Amino acid sequence: MNANELRSKYIEFFKSKNHAEISGQSLIPENDPSVLFTTAGMHPLVPYLLGEKHPAGTRLTDYQKCIRTGDIDEVGDPSHLTCFEMLGNWSLGDYFKKESIAFSYEFLTSKDWLALDPRKISVTVFAGDENAPRDEDAAQYWKDNGMPEDKIAYLPASDNWWAAGPTGPCGPDTEIFYWVGEGLPPKGSNKGTDSANWMEIWNNVFMQFNRIDEKTLVPLPKQNVDTGMGLERTNCILQGKTSVYLTEVFQPIINKIEQLAEYKYGTDDEKDKSVRIIADHIRSAVFILGDQRGVTPDRVGAGYVLRRLIRRAVRHGMKLGIEKDFMAEIAEVVVENFKGPYPELEQNKEKVYKELTAEEAKFRVTLKKGENEFQKMLPNLMKNPKKIISGKVAYNLYETYGFPLELTQELGFEYGFTVDVDGFKEAERKHQEASKTAEAGKAKGGLAEQSDIATKYHTATHLLQQALVEVLGDQVAQKGSNINNERMRFDFTFERAMTPEEIKKAEDIVNQKIQEDLPVTMEVMTLDQAKAEGARALFANKYGESVKVYTIGRDPKNDWFSKEVCGGPHVQHTAQIGTFKIEKEQSSSAGVRRIRATISGGLPLENS
Repeated sequence: MNANELRSKYIEFFKSKNHAEISGQSLIPENDPSVLFTTAGMHPLVPYLLGEKHPAGTRLTDYQKCIRTGDIDEVGDPSHLTCFEMLGNWSLGDYFKKESIAFSYEFLTSKDWLALDPRKISVTVFAGDENAPRDEDAAQYWKDNGMPEDKIAYLPASDNWWAAGPTGPCGPDTEIFYWVGEGLPPKGSNKGTDSANWMEIWNNVFMQFNRIDEKTLVPLPKQNVDTGMGLERTNCILQGKTSVYLTEVFQPIINKIEQLAEYKYGTDDEKDKSVRIIADHIRSAVFILGDQRGVTPDRVGAGYVLRRLIRRAVRHGMKLGIEKDFMAEIAEVVVENFKGPYPELEQNKEKVYKELTAEEAKFRVTLKKGENEFQKMLPNLMKNPKKIISGKVAYNLYETYGFPLELTQELGFEYGFTVDVDGFKEAERKHQEASKTAEAGKAKGGLAEQSDIATKYHTATHLLQQALVEVLGDQVAQKGSNINNERMRFDFTFERAMTPEEIKKAEDIVNQKIQEDLPVTMEVMTLDQAKAEGARALFANKYGESVKVYTIGRDPKNDWFSKEVCGGPHVQHTAQIGTFKIEKEQSSSAGVRRIRATISGGLPLENS
């Protein structure tokens, strides 16, 4: 079985259990300033897990592309990935632990589905603590499905408890592991007794409680199930491979790197690590650039992560001896591999290749500047009798010129220097802490708490989109938005800078519609019906899928200003937004403009 077959089988199985297939969402979360990327399959479903009704019903399934940036520096070993796919299924107040566990076990072990050896499966459940009891229900349901007692590990909250935040929905989870050691697992072996040989493949979260404060949990009136299976890891297990990089998900990418580097993967540990870094980072960069809301390389936020991925891949290409620009060539393989499940990659491929090539060229120039700066510093460095380059100096070269630590080490070595690596890491840690503190100040709220001001900003993006169409023409299309509690950013397709008159006119239209205090209404309909009614559908959804359509206007059918397929949240009427002000209009990337705007005042939201 390959990854495409696994993806299809998963969806087919849960559709057979009356789950509606829904579209995976963008990698760039909308209206959630607490994170840069969609980090898990559940992320786009948070409003529905918190109580909002989903247009497709109470049983859902999908596949979702995800990015996790916390362990970029770990990427290079056989298992870590920056970009991965999550297969998910959800129950929104429908079934609970019994059915969820039975579904998981059937899909994994039934001969009609994955047919994995039950003897190689073990699970973990919540061990209980002073706040909540041991999850005896989950353990019993596993036993009812044939799981031996010695294959069930009871682990603490740090392993088997999920929470949306300090307060709000939370509950125990049960994680499913597969044996990757030699032969069959010995008696009594499970994740609690042998963590090295058990690989996690699936996690079922049971949203059972509402946390009122640090010590108070109350049962939720509607209990939800949120599950996620890692596609790459499960695919690796099904094929009996020792690394995800040995599966067809990565092999075509690695084959291209081998060709460019004139190197055979598997012959040198250090070079193999560079190959894996290049494969993961370029794949990740393609998914970010080719996303429906794709960002471009930048000095801050998601764009900074993208730039870091690209530059680290270029650096490791140099280590393999690839002297020419190579990113776009490898990107072509990624697009070809994944355009089936993710057609947006094919649609946006020219942008992907262009941005990768431009950033690669820019980084090569940056490296040259860094080398020149090092040469300027050399006379002073030579005065140090200990021949040590301080961590602060090395980090300054990295932060200011993008000069990697290993390059400073290599150049220093040529002149008899060593680099204070611990000092470099300490300088980096302080910088990251400062960045996190600054981001925290901008992004209060997050998943469990969507603020009123963010809701107002989101509705304002709908008004701005339509105002831009009226001022600039139908060629305007949204390319992405980013909202925090202090401002909104809106990217749209347009080939030139807006004139001051055009900016003022768009701003006036938005404010006029706010002053008219137009009602904002929502209706659930099929995607094709929404398009027939003139609704904008910015991002791809599956044909026939039920969607939410938000209309701003006196009459949703005959007299409206804006109509969009959207997940929310929105104000109830436009006077709640306040005064709208465009602060800046600038270029974002080729053919894409960016508006930064603020709002102030406005009426309070109802029932907020």
